[in-house]
Amino acid sequence: MSENEDRSADTAGTSPDDVAVAALRHRQPRFQGLAGGHRACLGCAQALAARLVLEAAGPEVAVANATGCLEVFTTPWPESAWRVPWLHSLFENAGAVASGMEAAFKVQGRTVKVLAFAGDGGTFDIGFQSLSGMIERHHDVLYVCYDNEGYMNTGVQRSSSTPHAAATTTSPAGRARLGKRHLKKDILSIVAAHHMPYAATASVAYPSDLRKKVRRAVAVEGPTFLLIHSPCPLGWGHDGAKSIEVARLAVETGMVPLVELERGELTGTMPIRTARPVTDYLKVQARFRHLFADTPEARQELEHLQALADHNIEIYGLRGAGADPRDTAGTDTVRRGGARWA
Repeated sequence: MSENEDRSADTAGTSPDDVAVAALRHRQPRFQGLAGGHRACLGCAQALAARLVLEAAGPEVAVANATGCLEVFTTPWPESAWRVPWLHSLFENAGAVASGMEAAFKVQGRTVKVLAFAGDGGTFDIGFQSLSGMIERHHDVLYVCYDNEGYMNTGVQRSSSTPHAAATTTSPAGRARLGKRHLKKDILSIVAAHHMPYAATASVAYPSDLRKKVRRAVAVEGPTFLLIHSPCPLGWGHDGAKSIEVARLAVETGMVPLVELERGELTGTMPIRTARPVTDYLKVQARFRHLFADTPEARQELEHLQALADHNIEIYGLRGAGADPRDTAGTDTVRRGGARWA
């Protein structure tokens, strides 16, 4: 299907005025809050995710960015890739700094949406206290966690977001232990337990879904949270050209459920049209290579991870019931020449 045919399909069933407006919007260049030419690794999904978030949020924003990969590769002195007001915070206080920015704008009578950006280390671990305080005080901030499941810019150490059985430099696989012993922290449920107005998960493999969730979160007055699964070729051990494929496999196997919650209640999911075995996701990453050894321990860990994925599918009701334009096969995906507009 050509791009024009694709867009025609998008507008089927709408009025001529709506089509004209949609066509006009298609011709407008997208806002780019993060310029190209930064120093991210080849295939870095976090860079793509940040670009998509800023495209959807628009120019009337200010960013508080915790220490981490995103801060490092976008601001090598004296250069900056940011085209919006941007403030570097420490690993542990992005939530607190964003709270102060939001309060200052409110005192000045300015309508600027504050975005807080952090990795999983700055969210699940080091910065969790300030994130919790930001939510509890009901600051009008969209907090985005770019989840690459480890401390990648400091040497690929484990975080509490690292999946069970994944090998990192501080949870190596060997004879005594097959990678990380502990389960990945369920940060979404913890955040939702704060009576959060809106919290959701997203993936770089589904940019249209990601942008819609950003717009939904920005429209909410109060704290909102978005967890974006962002493969790291360096830390996960896959080819940089396969980042989107890896991200999509995480969703299709049930390892990363795409869901939305409002005030702690499940309000939206992306169904999986055809659930794939979890080994399809694991075998393309070097951090899980040890699980494919022909040993009873490795086979037991594979069964354990499959059970975790099955549990996600069950509790969120992700198993699809036939073809659905909103499921994992019907929703648009990144492709060469640009993503489908949304």
